[in-house]
Amino acid sequence: MPTERERVAAIAAAIACVAVVGIGLSLSIPLLSLEMERRGASSTLIGLNTAMAGISSILVVPFVPRVASRIGVVPLLTLSLVVSAASLVAFPLLPGLWPWFPLRFVFSAGLGALFVLSEYWINAAAPPERRGLVLGIYTTVLALGFATGPVLITLVGTMGLWPYLTGALLVLAGLLPVLLARGLSPAVEGGTGRGVFGYVRFAPAALCAALLYGAVETGIFAILPLYGLRIGYDAQGAAGLVSLIALGNVLFQIPFGWLADRFDRTLVLLGTSLGCAVGSALIPAASGSATAFAILLFLWGGLAGTLYTVGLAALGARVSAADLAGANATFVVLYNVGLILGPPVIGGGLDLIPPNGFAYALLGLFLAYALPLAGTLRRRSP
Repeated sequence: MPTERERVAAIAAAIACVAVVGIGLSLSIPLLSLEMERRGASSTLIGLNTAMAGISSILVVPFVPRVASRIGVVPLLTLSLVVSAASLVAFPLLPGLWPWFPLRFVFSAGLGALFVLSEYWINAAAPPERRGLVLGIYTTVLALGFATGPVLITLVGTMGLWPYLTGALLVLAGLLPVLLARGLSPAVEGGTGRGVFGYVRFAPAALCAALLYGAVETGIFAILPLYGLRIGYDAQGAAGLVSLIALGNVLFQIPFGWLADRFDRTLVLLGTSLGCAVGSALIPAASGSATAFAILLFLWGGLAGTLYTVGLAALGARVSAADLAGANATFVVLYNVGLILGPPVIGGGLDLIPPNGFAYALLGLFLAYALPLAGTLRRRSP
């Protein structure tokens, strides 16, 4: 059994890796988009290049547990950190834009491997009775990592090599806690050999929470500013609405992780999704008042963000240690599927029933998850 100090060191290493993921994604997405625009790329081409991140994760992540079982968690984490940092620096050095597509694939594959292995490591290291709390801290750091990227861009700018070098150095800084905790990393076992669909059938509530959160998170970040413009906000005010979601996301993770340690996690997921459904239904009414709308977005966005934390905690409690790496890989795959599906579904709602189709599409997504979950809990009760 690891000592408490060893457990803390292992958790710190996993958290450092997910901080790198958050910083890498939030720095690279706007930075690369702006650079592509400067080089004359169309919005469509920029969007296709950005989509390579989700495609890469979906194609590469399922194989991460198998590779980690052969070469070890720490060697693969080290390789992923180095590949991600080197790829980030290579972007401004490559002439033309087409080489950016395979490079974006490689860069995103490195971040995807970091994501899977950090989640596996922290789920394995967290004490079962405090798993929700530890994962709440983990996802809080992930949210802070996402907030760090835009701040870095304002500090170092978007021109030249320096912003890419800054990002790469921060990525490589994740090596230190990983190497210090190298003797504490868990071994990846073979498991039962379930595929993605096998894991979904085994733990549907936990894994579909990742799918829902991926869809909602990306849809909110991409479409909420457009909704703000449709209801009368100026461009700056519409973009600022997203910051309310992000703030709630940061502050709600630890309290809901604590709740997930004290109550049935499936019940917490149901309560969260129903609360988000109610919040979605209230958007049209609340949007008439700037204050009411800000409060609703903070509460509703924070609540939605906890789906990831509680879903991950529920997954760790549901599967065996041998299946944990494969289950975490499936969790990340479904999150990325949600990233791809969310914007067109929520944006389509905004176009079909302007402007409140935005809220109706979100309401439909939450109910599509909550209603089957309620049926499952009802069948489970005596």
